Amino acid sequence: MNALQMATSAYSGRKAPVRTNRGTEYEVFARVTQKMRAALAEGTLGFPKLAAALHDNRQLWTLLAADVADPENALPQRLRAQIFYLAEFTGLHSAKVLAGKASAEALVEINTAVMRGLRSEGSAT
Repeated sequence: MNALQMATSAYSGRKAPVRTNRGTEYEVFARVTQKMRAALAEGTLGFPKLAAALHDNRQLWTLLAADVADPENALPQRLRAQIFYLAEFTGLHSAKVLAGKASAEALVEINTAVMRGLRSEGSAT
């Protein structure tokens, strides 16, 4: 490769995929859910990682709750209420997991269901 080719290659614009809001939400859910799954796979030794993943998951759901509580949110009222309920459940269930009184599997299942919804709706638009 000569100098001109190297310069052209180095400074040419890379084509990054265009990501929709729905796609971005999917990626965030996927990342947090994968962290929870990985920590669960480690058993009791993975508890510190699970606690960190639960914190990230709570933050995600807190942001979603704030978003759907905004009167300007364009989602249907019923869906907004369901998301808000899931955010409350996530917070309460996470506390139970951290106290050793519940498993994080339910949280993984909820996130996975949301990801399926984001993926199917995303491909339909």
